[in-house]
Amino acid sequence: MTRGECLCGAVAFELEGELRPIYACHCTQCRKTSGHFWAATSVPDDAMTMTRQDGLQWYQSSATTRRGFCNQCGASLFWVPEGEGRTVVAAGSLDGETGLEIKAHVFVRDKGDYYRICDGLPHFEEFKGDEGA
Repeated sequence: MTRGECLCGAVAFELEGELRPIYACHCTQCRKTSGHFWAATSVPDDAMTMTRQDGLQWYQSSATTRRGFCNQCGASLFWVPEGEGRTVVAAGSLDGETGLEIKAHVFVRDKGDYYRICDGLPHFEEFKGDEGA
């Protein structure tokens, strides 16, 4: 089991099972909500249990997605693509050692001009799922 929480602890959760590798998303929405690019894993909805949600608030960021954040400390925590049965979870919110690694960079066409991606990992113009990032 993997545990995670926001900065102030007003939102906490547990994730069961194997976590998807991390994808670094450089899309405009992720950059604006996080302040840089957003690194995240993903789990099926039934593999996530909220253990504290006093500060959890949702923002409908597009017609098909919503973002969960803490309304007390401002931490960006979740991205939910409606109808897919999964929750994308910010890697930085996870506690302790996860053993996860970044697999690829996605939506690089939207990346900021103030940084370079120099880690040698694959780059994709969009995200088409785990197999064809």
